[in-house]
Amino acid sequence: MKRRTFLTSAAAGLILGTSPCYAVGLTRRKPRRLGLIGSGWYGKSVLLRFLQVEPCEVVALADVDQRMLAEAAEIVAARQPSGKTPATYGDFRKMLADNEFDVVLVSTPDHWHALAAIAAMKAGADVFCEKPISTDVIEGAAMLAAARKYGRVVQINLERRSTPHLIDARDRIVRDGKLGKVGLVEIYCYYHMRTSGNPPDENPPDYLDWDLWTGPAPLRPYNPLFHPRRWRSFKEYGNGILGDMCVHMLDMVRWMLDLGWPRRIASSGGIYTDKQSKANVPDTQLASFDFGDLTVVWQHRTWGSTPDSDYPWGATLYGDKGTLKASVMRYDFIPQRGDVIHQDVVYELDQYPEDKTEKDLERHVAPALRRHIRNFLDCVDSRERPVADIEQGFISSSSCILANSALELGRTLTWDAENLQVAADDEANQRLARPYREPWQHPTPDTV
Repeated sequence: MKRRTFLTSAAAGLILGTSPCYAVGLTRRKPRRLGLIGSGWYGKSVLLRFLQVEPCEVVALADVDQRMLAEAAEIVAARQPSGKTPATYGDFRKMLADNEFDVVLVSTPDHWHALAAIAAMKAGADVFCEKPISTDVIEGAAMLAAARKYGRVVQINLERRSTPHLIDARDRIVRDGKLGKVGLVEIYCYYHMRTSGNPPDENPPDYLDWDLWTGPAPLRPYNPLFHPRRWRSFKEYGNGILGDMCVHMLDMVRWMLDLGWPRRIASSGGIYTDKQSKANVPDTQLASFDFGDLTVVWQHRTWGSTPDSDYPWGATLYGDKGTLKASVMRYDFIPQRGDVIHQDVVYELDQYPEDKTEKDLERHVAPALRRHIRNFLDCVDSRERPVADIEQGFISSSSCILANSALELGRTLTWDAENLQVAADDEANQRLARPYREPWQHPTPDTV
């Protein structure tokens, strides 16, 4: 399937613009109708930011965990302007069939993103989806094709593009030419975030539909390490720490430097220290993304210490005029000559006092989420493409997925972005779409 075939907008859909939009200033007569698929940690965090940005009406929630679902419904009823308790569903397909939505949020584990997002688009909704957008490349291509075919606005929650101090770094340092020529970027994460332990498998709890939670992924016996939140340490359900954390920093660098697809991708690593854990994603991994005259190098370790306590997760951009270090918490520009420029994350606790007490909220991320959501909603009104449009999410997510394939295959992959194939590598191309468990059908750009 050639890239140009599905990047075009469908004739029956709305033609979307090419530039990000902010504050189009349209007045709405009725609140937007929202639905949420996946009511766990980040699903609730994002949904409650929507309610801060605009007086939306949360119509319904869907989740396979009945306890999580009931808790989310109670929280939403207390926070949304109408005071209504949203309808709750154990199956998102029933939720989409029973209701009409303007916007659907997809906050499931990664292995459900593609099917849920495509179903929401087909149901007539614009979509706000978590990253990485998919667990394989063809899923992501199908999501992009669906967005263009049905004329949907789809924002991926790569909110570094909407982080105020990082926007300042891009505009004030990168675009103003203070870095000069950038030839190398290091991106990294040293959080001890890979789950540990090896408890025995057990029967799933009665409040969890384990078969539906698993969906198209391989059906493993239930283990308490999988749910909630720790599924990220298992390759059956996601793309490991590379897909979880590298995707943010790689996307940030691509946005700052206006980069497209990498040409060549290589990776090495494995499980080097925590060999006793049930987790099966690497605890140590390096990956390189070759963009021609620029290389971006990723490293993560879930053990040991961080080289710089101020930057345990971030990016370092090396230019011939200076160095820029950037993270979710701050940035520092160190020029070859002149004064250091520093800026910290912006908090908005006075404007949004509920942020101070909300359970599990990443308070430093809340302002970026609000800006990201505002950009998305303005683009829903104008039908322009948002700052983290589905195509950008596809490129960043697929680059990380390809890096994992390069690690598993033990060789460098040359990427043909025009044809969405690894050049001269049939084995690597077989991995672009992983098998689905029956009766679930793997989406493709041709079948959405």
